[in-house]
Amino acid sequence: MTVFIDADGCPVVDIVVSLVRQYQVECVILCDTSHVFNKEGARTVTVSKGADSVDFALVNMLRPGDLVVTQDYGLAAMCLARRALPISQDGMVYHDGNIESLLQARHAAKKIRSAGGRLKGSRKRTPDQNVRFSAEFEKLIQRSGKTKEVE
Repeated sequence: MTVFIDADGCPVVDIVVSLVRQYQVECVILCDTSHVFNKEGARTVTVSKGADSVDFALVNMLRPGDLVVTQDYGLAAMCLARRALPISQDGMVYHDGNIESLLQARHAAKKIRSAGGRLKGSRKRTPDQNVRFSAEFEKLIQRSGKTKEVE
């Protein structure tokens, strides 16, 4: 199992890297040339800027059972199609039962914005979100059964 992080705009990179080191799991951080990541315990793959360039690079690296951290519903859907396990930065595990409604909501929001409408932005991130993410991410790692926890 490998953990992939869609790192462009991801607030939980440090949490993920800390947990994968604890469980001795391979970790790959993917970003475009607008960002620089150098985290001990993770390999960074930097791709050219472009619409969805990070997403397509990530999907092409996936194997069934890999974990993916992303806030992008479209990427999450592609990960599910490759039998990977995507999780949001807030700890929501994407699955076949929720991805369609999430994609529909994204499409509806895009239509509103295209028509000149405005939607509320995200609230400021809270420490509780980090705690929830950590707990859910750690459960996914443990469920994979392919880890060795380091004391």
